[in-house]
Amino acid sequence: LGAYEGKGWVLVAAALGSPRVPASDCLVLDFQSESMAEKWKHTALLVIDMQNDFILDDGLMRVNGGKAVVPNVIKAVEIARQRGILIVWVVREHDYLGRDVELFRRHLYTPGKEGPTTKGYLGAQLVDGLVIKEGDYKLVKTRFSAFFATHLHSFLQSNGVNNLVVIGVQTPNCIRQTVFDAVAHNYQPVTVIVDATAAATADIHDGMNFCSLNLYIYN
Repeated sequence: LGAYEGKGWVLVAAALGSPRVPASDCLVLDFQSESMAEKWKHTALLVIDMQNDFILDDGLMRVNGGKAVVPNVIKAVEIARQRGILIVWVVREHDYLGRDVELFRRHLYTPGKEGPTTKGYLGAQLVDGLVIKEGDYKLVKTRFSAFFATHLHSFLQSNGVNNLVVIGVQTPNCIRQTVFDAVAHNYQPVTVIVDATAAATADIHDGMNFCSLNLYIYN
């Protein structure tokens, strides 16, 4: 994602459900037009799970492809700020004893042992280069979807948001489930920036985009 000769917003990848788009064939949106400027007011960028435990080499839940997309995530956030797009930082934060985590992950949380993205610990913090600033919004989730058991939908609706752009990790879990729920809540369009999202392997990441072909086509 980046500026294109001062003319518009460049998506370095396609929406979920569309084929991967190389940088040379990026979709250019004319943000200088009145219609696009108005659209940005109704758009939110969801930055999902860009936390130390998911990104760093020694992270407790490291996503292998996560570190490589950090620069593109940073760039996407920078451009969203320039356009006045609402930035929502979606993060996992769990109880020290794991009492709010999925059952299949409970074994990772025991007394005297820090579990993944434990609230207040280093692993739950955003990776270096990403900072929550005034005007941004932080949303804590405890499951894959940013919509599950959270107030995300009501928050977005009360702020006039009906278009979503999604970045972060990881594609088959939190990205996919959040996008599915966004579509179910009638957000349109829902766009995933493929080069600012990642999975454990490139094959898994690309496979998720292919499998979602019939879900939604960016218009």
